[in-house]
Amino acid sequence: MENKIYSQKYNILLVLMASILVGCNSDGPEIEQPEKIYYDQAQKRMNAKNYFGAIESLEAIENRYPFGVYAEQAQVELIYAHFMNSETEASHTAAEKFIRLHPRHPNIDYAYFMKGLSSYTRDREFLTRVSDTDLSNRDISGAKESFAELTEFLTRFPDSQYAPYAKQRNVYLRNMIAKNELAAADYYLTIDAYIAAIRRANYVIENIPNSSENYRALKVLEVSYDALGYSNLLDDLRVVININYPDQESIQKSQQKNWSWNFLNNTKPSK
Repeated sequence: MENKIYSQKYNILLVLMASILVGCNSDGPEIEQPEKIYYDQAQKRMNAKNYFGAIESLEAIENRYPFGVYAEQAQVELIYAHFMNSETEASHTAAEKFIRLHPRHPNIDYAYFMKGLSSYTRDREFLTRVSDTDLSNRDISGAKESFAELTEFLTRFPDSQYAPYAKQRNVYLRNMIAKNELAAADYYLTIDAYIAAIRRANYVIENIPNSSENYRALKVLEVSYDALGYSNLLDDLRVVININYPDQESIQKSQQKNWSWNFLNNTKPSK
């Protein structure tokens, strides 16, 4: 009798062990890795420029360890990883989320910077194969949004390590926006819509000061005033041109430096 009871207990033990072994089988549920393993994996993938893989590792931290040691750092690095993986909308969303959740975080300036940078990046692939004039004819609503967001960043964090890049980017965006407005003004001149051309030129002068296109905007006004017979305005305008641009009457096109993305190779969120 005693042997029979022992045998039954032994059989139950075997069944339990078998269940455990089945649970450990590769077809079973995935075993969670420690948080640091995911983070180290993300860093290795980032360094190898495997941004898709880095995103997977960082999202694993965010989803499985939302209150862990690396959770906040993973969230800020997701902004960078999405951007470098050409997922600019996801980068912008991640930046907005980080700003909302961690308004006092040490890296909050980076989130604001990347939010502005990711608003308009469609020119990134075109810079090497099309001219600035071609770009000025594209829809630039995103450029205006990016300019506004980077201006907000510079207002909030004037001493940030990312401020020089934001200033350089805003110079580029400001000139692009001005060129776009004047591309429309040039079109209006071709169809003798001088009032519309004047509005575009005045917008550049009043709202985009110090752009590379101010002289060109004044020349649009000169042509329009002359065509409309606004002699008094025309005389005053020519005085302004001669005072502010005495050596540029023969210059047909303003020049500017192209924006470079090279800084991103060495600019990542601080740890």
